[in-house]
Amino acid sequence: MAAQEPQPITVLLQQWRSGDPSALAAITPIVYDELRRLAAKFLAKESNAQTLQPTALLNEAYLRLAQQRDQNWQSRAHFFGIAAHLMRNILVDHARSKHRAKRGGGDINFSLDEALTADTTKPSLLVDLDDALTELAKFDPRKSQVIEMRYFGGMSLEETAEALDISITTLGREQRLAHAWIKRYLAGESGE
Repeated sequence: MAAQEPQPITVLLQQWRSGDPSALAAITPIVYDELRRLAAKFLAKESNAQTLQPTALLNEAYLRLAQQRDQNWQSRAHFFGIAAHLMRNILVDHARSKHRAKRGGGDINFSLDEALTADTTKPSLLVDLDDALTELAKFDPRKSQVIEMRYFGGMSLEETAEALDISITTLGREQRLAHAWIKRYLAGESGE
């Protein structure tokens, strides 16, 4: 990919990482709006009955991001990729706590499409998808990141390709292979 002039967000992230507290103050209003959009986009897939609101997801993700001072922010897309990972963790933690509260249900069979909508009214779907992504990451972290960024972070193809420093064509191939692997894993064909 061609080298480009760093975007203002990237410059501010690098200044923040270097210890400039004014950079965090300057970047907050810029990234807050974008993170809110990502949180709302992800949670728009959810049922109206879900209890986690975009603002709560955003606030928790932002608090965790603010604690990531030692992160080597490479670009705006990299920052939002990290945000996608944190949102995934928050949503899975939320789903696990809901699942514990609803114990007693048996195994639920579902499709990959159902899992990728991560409906928090069915917490076991999100937990199983997280387990699948964790297993996939053990031997192919990039494929796991593709799914994480696209579905948990709400990132576009272009944003995901930029964050991973790969072409759109490669991203499409990685996403298709990740989907196939996750489908097999969720169907119990993981080879274990």
